[in-house]
Amino acid sequence: MNSLFSLAVWLAATQGPLWSVWQRITDKTFRGLYQPNAFDMAIMLPYFAVLVVLAAYGSHRYWLVYNFFKHRHVEPGPPPEVIEWPKVTIQLPIFNERYVVDRLMESVSRMDYPRALLEIQVLDDSTDETVDAARACVARYQALGLNIQYLHRAHREGFKAGALEEGMKTAAGEFIAIFDADFLPHPDFLRRTIPYFQDPKIGMLQARWTFLNRHYSALTEVEAILLDGHFVMEHGGRYREGSFFNFNGTAGVWRRAAIEDAGGWQHDTLTEDTDLSYRAQLRGWKFIYHMDIECPSELPVEMNSFKSQQARWAKGLTQVAKKSLPGILRAPIPFHIKAEAFFHLTANISYPLMMLLSTLLLPAMIVRFYQGWLQVLAIDLPLFIASTCSISSFYLMSQRELYPKTWARSILYMPFVMALGIGIGVRNSVAVIEALLGIQSEFVRTPKYRIEGQVRENWIAKAYKKRSGWMPWLEVALGLYFSLAVAYSFQNENYATVPFLLLFVGGYAYTGLMSLGQGYIERLRFGIASGETRPAATGAPRF
Repeated sequence: MNSLFSLAVWLAATQGPLWSVWQRITDKTFRGLYQPNAFDMAIMLPYFAVLVVLAAYGSHRYWLVYNFFKHRHVEPGPPPEVIEWPKVTIQLPIFNERYVVDRLMESVSRMDYPRALLEIQVLDDSTDETVDAARACVARYQALGLNIQYLHRAHREGFKAGALEEGMKTAAGEFIAIFDADFLPHPDFLRRTIPYFQDPKIGMLQARWTFLNRHYSALTEVEAILLDGHFVMEHGGRYREGSFFNFNGTAGVWRRAAIEDAGGWQHDTLTEDTDLSYRAQLRGWKFIYHMDIECPSELPVEMNSFKSQQARWAKGLTQVAKKSLPGILRAPIPFHIKAEAFFHLTANISYPLMMLLSTLLLPAMIVRFYQGWLQVLAIDLPLFIASTCSISSFYLMSQRELYPKTWARSILYMPFVMALGIGIGVRNSVAVIEALLGIQSEFVRTPKYRIEGQVRENWIAKAYKKRSGWMPWLEVALGLYFSLAVAYSFQNENYATVPFLLLFVGGYAYTGLMSLGQGYIERLRFGIASGETRPAATGAPRF
């Protein structure tokens, strides 16, 4: 109490801006006069409910960071020496990948593994000139003595999961390694991963993604930080604690018996990899996440492609939650595994909740003004900090773990990381709601343009770009809406909320304007193909 009194005396003596803020906080003008009404309760009850749920998911990030460091002694360790190498099938699922298919096959052809024990399947569902390019590549490597097969389907039934399932019918390998078209596995990938499967309980090993074009633009820098957080803190924390985690669809190796025992590839969700992962682990198979085994990949350089990718993952995880979570919660497994699975699979519900918070924030600020700013600082601010500041610590710790000498530069990107996470909320909210309502959509793959390093290649002139649609206009409108909230905060000298509101302004405005701007650039460049902007073949809505 004495310290608060001393602070008040000091602020009064200085008569500076802080004194004005202190007066606002301790102002008793409305004390005893304000009476809540039905309208205020209709705003404040859902407002606080949303804040509490978002704070819970934010606090879970702290828990992942805690587990990562608490159990840091849990590492895969060196595997035993292999006496007899098993037969391995490498599956390369592709769909309209004209720019990267030759790069992919060249990378896989360099795999350091006994040729007699290596089989490669090119699983091609393409409908464009990728078909001819892939056939030519396969023929070239067959002539060089590589056991590589080309399997083309005239349909996309089951999408990627359907292609993998079809390949399994003729695959000869005891182990299945999978690489998407934008990945370039190192030659020693199989030599480093296969030895761990000498433990018969191991069903899958996931490697860590790295990024060829990390420094291409501010967008790719932020994408890399987001994915680093996933592969370090999420996968690392879950693996070290002994919780379930998922195969990421690429850059990993499966034991064929684990796939078959878990029921095989199923295509009733958009994240068939996560679906199979949980089914296999419920069957008792053990997974390994090896952070030191890396596999380079290409990040989306286009905002619309990035948003489409994120929406597919958000919808797919929500579909897996609906499908698998009841069985997980009933399974005879430890509580901490159930709890972690719940937070993992339901995490994307935060996007529609964030959209609800966006609509409630300005009226809630007006209502809270008449309740006094002390309540805002005592209640609202801690919830906001739990919801948002955990993001910074989560991603900064992953950068520090990976890049101990240069991680500090990523601090500059933290506002952009948080803003972009907010900005993709519109599209991801639609995806999550579609999943909850059971609305099906095609597996919309992420375009790859063969962008490597920092060279400013002209990807605009390439096909496969995405239409922006109507959602960017809503994102821009939300950015303007939050600009009004910022103005209101300044008008009422509520400066503590301004940094949080600016994240919403920047996030929505950036994603919306970037999406619209890239779309208009495409239309204004005469003689450039418009790319894959046709409707889905099935008539199912795209993201």
